Amino acid sequence: MFGWFGKKQQKSVPREEDRKGFFERLKQGLSRTREAISQNLDRIVMGKKEITPELLDELEEVLFTADLGVSTTMELIQDVKERVKRKELNDSSKLKEALKDLMKNILTIERQPLELDSKRPFVIIIIGVNGVGKTTTIGKLGHHLKSEGLNPLFVAADTFRAAAIEQLEIWGERVGIPVIKQKPGADPSAVVYDGLEAAVNRGFDVVLIDTAGRLHTKHNLMDELMKIQRVASKRLEGAPHEVWLVLDATTGQNAISQAKSFKEAMGVTGIILTKLDGTAKGGVVLAIAKELQIPILWIGVGEKLEDLRPFDPEEFVEAIFD
Repeated sequence: MFGWFGKKQQKSVPREEDRKGFFERLKQGLSRTREAISQNLDRIVMGKKEITPELLDELEEVLFTADLGVSTTMELIQDVKERVKRKELNDSSKLKEALKDLMKNILTIERQPLELDSKRPFVIIIIGVNGVGKTTTIGKLGHHLKSEGLNPLFVAADTFRAAAIEQLEIWGERVGIPVIKQKPGADPSAVVYDGLEAAVNRGFDVVLIDTAGRLHTKHNLMDELMKIQRVASKRLEGAPHEVWLVLDATTGQNAISQAKSFKEAMGVTGIILTKLDGTAKGGVVLAIAKELQIPILWIGVGEKLEDLRPFDPEEFVEAIFD
């Protein structure tokens, strides 16, 4: 779409009307979260000119219900209170703009651009528990990579389920990307080694590694993911270059506890949040950013290839309040 991977696209930059189309799809995908936050905010300020303690209590309930979590909700409420105290904010009609600014600040986490030109092949491990949509996400990421003129490779390291290997193969056929695999039950680390061997010898630009859905409470399974990391680094110095965690937005605050476990074990470098179109709990995006300080890289707001979008804090907040 917009050259997210840092590679000059073969296609032309989208026209303004195309950008508006992307934004409208995002708004549509976030409609339930917008109802939970923006429309409820409109309801509690209706007919009220001043920002009273009672209004702030209602605002706190709105934010908490949208799954921003206790910590993030309290930070936003405290910031609003301080602005009111300093007389920077004394009109309830301006409350929405103040919240938008505060939310954008929480969501803006600096990260270094991906060094795809200097690190070839660039290796990304995709992790997460069962059911969050890892394999589908990999397929859509592959589509984005190809649209930016890159040559990606899929590695089917989820060997515990034959269906997972088959699903990745289906995605590979759909988006035109080769898949390195072994038989079900094979050692996942061996599949990763073969995948990196193929990537080096055949000149692939990016390797996306699919892994099994690890229950974050089972330490032996976390150990296996760390083994995959070690094997990758032995075959290719510096690999993996990124570890991206896929979380299901519909699980709300439970997604944060998952992320904390994976972060501790794997050193997660980025988060992909799926199924935002299926929940009113989109506020969990803010809770994740604040509590984990891990950049949110991509969000899923629908079933189409284009509905996995690079995460833009300003665009996200505007789509909730527009």
